[in-house]
Amino acid sequence: MSWLGDFDDEDELYDESDVRVRPNPKANRPRTKRRPAHDDAVIGRVLGVDRGRYRVLLDEGDEGEHEITASRARELRKTPIVTGDRARVVGDTSGDEGTLGRIVGIEERTSLLRRSADDTDVVERVIVANADQMLIVVAAADPPPRPRLVDRYLVAALDAGIRPLMVVTKTDLADPSEFLAHFAGIDDLRVFLSAPGKWPIAEIGDALVGSSTVFVGHSGVGKSTLVNALVPDADRATGHVNEVTGRGRHTSSSTESLRFRSDAGSGWVIDTPGVRSFGLGHVDPDNILRAYPDLDAVAGDCPRGCTHLPDAPDCALNEAVAAGSLPSDRVQSLQMLLETFASRDDPWDR
Repeated sequence: MSWLGDFDDEDELYDESDVRVRPNPKANRPRTKRRPAHDDAVIGRVLGVDRGRYRVLLDEGDEGEHEITASRARELRKTPIVTGDRARVVGDTSGDEGTLGRIVGIEERTSLLRRSADDTDVVERVIVANADQMLIVVAAADPPPRPRLVDRYLVAALDAGIRPLMVVTKTDLADPSEFLAHFAGIDDLRVFLSAPGKWPIAEIGDALVGSSTVFVGHSGVGKSTLVNALVPDADRATGHVNEVTGRGRHTSSSTESLRFRSDAGSGWVIDTPGVRSFGLGHVDPDNILRAYPDLDAVAGDCPRGCTHLPDAPDCALNEAVAAGSLPSDRVQSLQMLLETFASRDDPWDR
């Protein structure tokens, strides 16, 4: 007798109709990429970021202007949200203690200032959004000025569509004329000179009215001191320069937007941490020459496809240096940047 003898047929043996299957609502739920429209979202200015929490200013300029704390919506986890962003916020936007709003979107940016770890790294770090000016702070001495770092700031500003300004501090310690001669060809670069107790606050303040200005500079140049002079309640930490290394100590540890007010009007000061390097790996190489308008004009006489490097045949820049009509150190600064980009893999082909 077969062991199947207790069953009328084989189908009865494999009948599983009475097996109970535990439901899985999560697995059975239809997947969708649709997100809520958040028509009730309000728009605010991101003032700063601290450990995943965002300080956002709502009702800017109105009687009800107030700050709130907000988190980032899950769908924005891969979207950088930075100081200066115009954020769309939902949830509790009262700003009361213990409340938390939620950022669900970012408005289109008018500018984006970025830097990379070095010139060969195309992974960018977003510094600030929607700035229209960059104030480069440089010390005439202690620490000594670094013209090639300033060149990098200027290239980054041009790439972002931001207007550059410059403040030279500590002019009581050294004459900045030789340093400033490096930038004599940039006609629209406005420069302010300052010394301890002789800050041109009124003149700098007039340039800040109606704008969002990002402050950048090497550690120890007096950037935080200048910010505190312009925004008395900023309370930004200040440091000193190490006598052995000649380097400044990092004082500003985060990027923060501060409201500037004067009799002439108001604006925004965006203070950033001091940096000793400013990588341009993210920059379009075509923008490098444009950051040197005086050299760009001369380069118009170069043959098509000229690399403008020291060994470039019939290069108008090299010929002008040989003739003494262009300063060699300025052309060399441009060529050092161009050589860096020429030696790396082209990120735009990746």
